[in-house]
Amino acid sequence: MPGQLKEVRNRISSVQSTQQITKAMKMVSAAKLRRAQDAIIQMRPYAKKLQELLSNIVSNSEGGSEMSLATERPVDKVLMIVVTSDRGLCGAFNANIIKLAKATVAEKYAEQYKKGNVTVWSIGKKGYEHFVKHKFNTDPAYKDIFLNLTFENVQVCAQAAMEAFKEKKFDVVEIVYSEFKNAATQRFAVERFLPIPRVAGKKGASKADFIFDPAREQLVAELMPRILNTQLYKVILDSNASEHGARMTAMDKATENANEMLRALKISYNRARQAAITTELTEIVSGAAALQG
Repeated sequence: MPGQLKEVRNRISSVQSTQQITKAMKMVSAAKLRRAQDAIIQMRPYAKKLQELLSNIVSNSEGGSEMSLATERPVDKVLMIVVTSDRGLCGAFNANIIKLAKATVAEKYAEQYKKGNVTVWSIGKKGYEHFVKHKFNTDPAYKDIFLNLTFENVQVCAQAAMEAFKEKKFDVVEIVYSEFKNAATQRFAVERFLPIPRVAGKKGASKADFIFDPAREQLVAELMPRILNTQLYKVILDSNASEHGARMTAMDKATENANEMLRALKISYNRARQAAITTELTEIVSGAAALQG
């Protein structure tokens, strides 16, 4: 019985230590979430308006050298930019993104994958480790972006994707990421990065009438890369906020589970202790009765 009590005490101490860690991680994630949430909320309207402008220009243009980033061609080589996190302990966040990326490859690019023509650029170490383990064509160049999340670092990745598309190393570039809704909710999404998608106009609708100054070719050539850089930066800010929200939620749930375990362990400890006291009393009474007899 004393051994059983000691075991329960050790388990209670272990759960309490774990609970202190989960509480601390929840508080850290909550602080980081506030900053990440502010960043994406401020960026989102700007990025959305730029994306609408870019899609409208592309949809109402007849082509030309400046439209190379919007050129549709038969899809033979595919680039997937998959945005995960650097660390775990955020529930199913990374697993859901990786699952969506692999499902997209299986549904849309199965033939290209069989030929070895699907390449994955992982932003975030968790995705990179998974795709390396499962023998995907990967590039480690951008996996550490979250160590120093700045527009300049994200721009390097976006420009590399644009150059590779222009040089026909890839025919399509897709982004798989998590769109931030709130601390408890994320939407896992796949978005076309390149070629720039065109807006399907409604039947009978008139084309948008733009007046370009300076010349259209010069303006579009300057505008396209800048907007695409912003688009990828917005995606990564979304994923960053989603990660901290997922981790905060996961640590909150872990803390609640630790409380439930502590309640159950304390009940077990009290029952074992009462049983030990009852046994000792019974032995004392029996010993006293034997002496009197």
